[in-house]
Amino acid sequence: MTDTGKDHSFYMEGSSGKGVLLVHGLTGAPAEMRFVGKRLHRMGFTVYAPTLAGHCKDEASLLATCYEDWLESLREALLRFSTHASEIHTAGICVGGGLGLYLACQEPALVKSVVIYSATLNYDGWNTPFYYALAPYGIPVIARIPGLKRIGFAESPPYGMKCDRTRKAIMEAIVNDGCGIEGTLPRFPVRALHQNYRLNKALAEILPRAKTPTLLIHAKQDDVSHPRNADKIRKLHGGICELAWLENSYHMIHIDQERHKVAELTAEFFEKASSAYRVGSELPYP
Repeated sequence: MTDTGKDHSFYMEGSSGKGVLLVHGLTGAPAEMRFVGKRLHRMGFTVYAPTLAGHCKDEASLLATCYEDWLESLREALLRFSTHASEIHTAGICVGGGLGLYLACQEPALVKSVVIYSATLNYDGWNTPFYYALAPYGIPVIARIPGLKRIGFAESPPYGMKCDRTRKAIMEAIVNDGCGIEGTLPRFPVRALHQNYRLNKALAEILPRAKTPTLLIHAKQDDVSHPRNADKIRKLHGGICELAWLENSYHMIHIDQERHKVAELTAEFFEKASSAYRVGSELPYP
């Protein structure tokens, strides 16, 4: 995918004054957040899905960025969005969710709550090769070797989707257009994965100081990220951190079979957080 001119972000004006900043994943694009965005918009939320730095262009553009660039582009989007909503929540898939939580730790006055879909501190799901467990140690080395830093990993079936119909549609799009969802890349460059692990390390270090209410939605059968990833974040989190498990999805829960439930859980959590903030109390959880 080499489109360098189109703005892939999308915005939907809501009626409640509450805003949701939707964050796509690594090598992903705002289009993957559109279903959740539409559902939240119907519930009254104003929705903004920006494009992270280096994404929705080509592999060279992504390789020219680091996780700090992704984070800064999200911060700029947050500041722009803050003039359109009275309060802002974030929801993101995988790396996007991690970026949203990291930003919330840095901007607690602007981000009221966070939802993370398929939290990924390590790639260790049931469909990942055993040697991926060594990735945090090997990728930093490979990423520094000229000629090797441009190699990448392609996903394999079932591509994070349990839903046969959705998976088939995306696979047909890959064959016809070179990418499954508009703006996405077909593989993960090693250098980009290195930046992902740098982000994960930084997030793990800052989590004990995190106070922004957070909801983790994770599939028990996640093929990319084992449920232990969500459990680890919950244990490290310094504030209120809830976990919601899905029974019939894989990694891409926001477009998979339980996507409607994902949107509903997201909205319910935001409403709870919103009510708690209005009365100036803690979230009404045990």
